Amino acid sequence: MGDFVLQLIEARKKAHMTQDEVARRMGRTQSVVGRLESGHPLPSLRSLKRYAEAVNRKVEIRVV
Repeated sequence: MGDFVLQLIEARKKAHMTQDEVARRMGRTQSVVGRLESGHPLPSLRSLKRYAEAVNRKVEIRVV
């Protein structure tokens, strides 16, 4: 599981939200959120942005 997946789950939990609540804010289904949080397949940047907005966060991409 990639670091970004753990960050997604942590952000959702800090927002005190369920996968279903995030999905509703994204205009998607819970299964879509489940797939995002599994990291398979690799999510699109657009999906990551929608997820982040749903949990009141931002996406930051860094190359280290």
